[in-house]
Amino acid sequence: MLALSRKKGEAIVINNNIEITILELKGDQVKIGITAPKEVPVYRKEVYLQIQQENEQAMSSDSLSALSDFFRK
Repeated sequence: MLALSRKKGEAIVINNNIEITILELKGDQVKIGITAPKEVPVYRKEVYLQIQQENEQAMSSDSLSALSDFFRK
C-alpha cells in the first residue's frame, strides 16, 4: 500500500486518467472528489463488497441449475 499525505485542495493522479482531490477536512472525516472516465466504476468499499457478495450468491449452484434447466427447454 502506498500512503500519501495531502492537504485540502491537493490531489493525486492514478493511471493518467483518475484524479482524487481532497475537498474538505472535518474532524475525523475527509471528503474526497474523484474524477474518472465513465467506464471506470467507482464504489465505496462497503458497497463494492456487497455487490461482490450478491454476485457470488447469484452464481450459486441453485441459480446455475435453474438457468441450465431454462435452456434445456
